[in-house]
Amino acid sequence: MFNNKNISEGKARSLAQMAWKRFKRNKLAMSGLIVITISVFIFISGYLITPDSTPDSNDQKPELQIKPPGFSVRMLKIRKNEESHHVNWFMKMLFGQQSDNTYVTLYDYTFSGNDIVVEEYTGNEPNRGTKMRYNLADVVYDINSNLPIKNDEQKGTTEFYQYSTNQKMTCTVAELRSEVEKHNIVTKKYILGTDRLGRDLLSRMLIGTRISLSVGFIAVVISLFIGVVLGAMAGYFRGWLDDVIMWIINVVWSIPTMLLVIAITLVLGKGFWQVFVAVGLTMWVEVARIVRGQVMSLREKEFIEAGRALGYKNSRLIRKHVLPNVMGPVIVISASNFANAILTEAGLSFLGIGAQPPMASWGKMINDHRPFIFTPDAFYLAFIPGIAIMLLVLAFMLVGNGLRDAIDSKTVETSHVV
Repeated sequence: MFNNKNISEGKARSLAQMAWKRFKRNKLAMSGLIVITISVFIFISGYLITPDSTPDSNDQKPELQIKPPGFSVRMLKIRKNEESHHVNWFMKMLFGQQSDNTYVTLYDYTFSGNDIVVEEYTGNEPNRGTKMRYNLADVVYDINSNLPIKNDEQKGTTEFYQYSTNQKMTCTVAELRSEVEKHNIVTKKYILGTDRLGRDLLSRMLIGTRISLSVGFIAVVISLFIGVVLGAMAGYFRGWLDDVIMWIINVVWSIPTMLLVIAITLVLGKGFWQVFVAVGLTMWVEVARIVRGQVMSLREKEFIEAGRALGYKNSRLIRKHVLPNVMGPVIVISASNFANAILTEAGLSFLGIGAQPPMASWGKMINDHRPFIFTPDAFYLAFIPGIAIMLLVLAFMLVGNGLRDAIDSKTVETSHVV
């Protein structure tokens, strides 16, 4: 035996399934959804998948500035003389991890007694790099926990006092050399090359995805909260409340979006979190207008009149019967607002009032490499983040259009669902 509630829920599920089937038939919308899904995966994985997992992927190597995609170089990995920065995978995923090693780019190296002599990489031909000498034990071990106390060059041995085991250790120079060659001389490859500060461009691009999606998500949430509340109140109660809210909407609507965002940002200050609020406070207007129009048409429907006759409170009618029936258009406009938020954040960062260095913002990356746009061998430094912005914005616009087409026939029927 079925009651009205079960029938309504079943009908809602079937309409959602029909909308999903229509959406899947839209190849452009599905391709946009795939791009967004990949971006979300990158957003969640964060520093777990970046070649440079230091915070903000900000490991700078000035001698490696503006190297082409696929560039590789050998490096000497030297253990830092400080406590380990090891963190669990979750904290690394969210915030990155300070490296326990210092990496010295090298052109060539030789062993001399208990030392390794390194010629630093300069990128010039001939190289003519500075030659640096490092003690083999200092390269392999942290001297704060494994302190070399005596080197015997005649016997070719080095003695250590290891705090972890509270005893002396002895190893030969040959063993240290072998350890250095196997584990401390590494080759790093930069798939997308390096930027003007010698940072890994691929890592910066991946972390930049977090900035764009974060700003888009938070801005949309803020705009939905303000827009849906004000739009529903204006459309449902009408009268003087509608006049006041519409006056506020028209005033905010009359100010250019970017100009308003810049003004709010200057008041709140420069920074990543300020961009969230600034963008969110400028995008609620369109949401409010759409919700108001939808609610005005729904408030006169029979099922709302029936609810009033049954003595339901206005808050219940709005929450359970009006808002669920306007979510279709709201979802569509949210996809469009997400794309606009990404563009706005990129524009603010390009102007220098968005995410601040060393944060990896695509807009900031374009601005940093503007001088290289017309340089044949380095134009990609500005084009790659630009293409990333274009693809992500296009993906949200395609998904928004696909949702509009898929939900279009649904919105007519759902207005009769109680």
